[in-house]
Amino acid sequence: MTLEIITANSLAPLRHGFFTRRGGASSGIFKGLNCGTGSSDQHDVVTINRTRVANEMGVSLAALMGVHQIHSTEVITVTRPTTNRPKADALVTATPGIALSVLTADCQPVLFADHEAGVIGAAHAGWKGALNGILEETLDAMEALGADRDNIHVVIGPSISQNAYEVGPEFFENFVSENPSFAQFFTLCKNDKFLFDLPALGLHILWQAGVKSAEWTHHCTYADTNRFYSYRRATHCKEADYGRLIAAITLGPAG
Repeated sequence: MTLEIITANSLAPLRHGFFTRRGGASSGIFKGLNCGTGSSDQHDVVTINRTRVANEMGVSLAALMGVHQIHSTEVITVTRPTTNRPKADALVTATPGIALSVLTADCQPVLFADHEAGVIGAAHAGWKGALNGILEETLDAMEALGADRDNIHVVIGPSISQNAYEVGPEFFENFVSENPSFAQFFTLCKNDKFLFDLPALGLHILWQAGVKSAEWTHHCTYADTNRFYSYRRATHCKEADYGRLIAAITLGPAG
């Protein structure tokens, strides 16, 4: 089956994409393109899936770079392919021939590009990372490589939508204590619970940080079982594990 890749005009002509679960070799609860090396899926099958992604990005599997994601604000600057997977939640580079990637299953996969400077980035931004500053740190790391914030285009890929993201009052209070204006991303629902709008928070943070071009693809990971993996949906279904979606971007082949 052909891979399904969601792209954005603002990141073109750079090769990039938010890959859905379609077109992968995994089976069972992981059916599709599970790229999560940390999942309990068969290692060889995950490698097949990741190789298919690398091929779509026009790089070798060794040049499909990722990190050991920990919901942090750590950003890694990549200058060459390496097998190391440091603990971090974002990557940036100005080096052609490398594809930056992040894994998600409800959290925000975020791709960045300054076409003029030739600098790209990729970030994993769940609620904790977004609240603590992973998006701003990624922008700062890109600027350290010569990017101009005025020229950076940012796209948030498939993420859990507000309709599917119910949280308790403690979660709401945690956000509002950090910044009272964050109350705008919550809608009160039943039994003192709230519905939380993670992509809207991400966009707000990016705009507040000075990004002029930022968008969300408006795909909900929880709602679309056939196209996306979802940690929350797997939990509600009492499944033993869940697949991970991959998002990637590259400057193109090495010169």
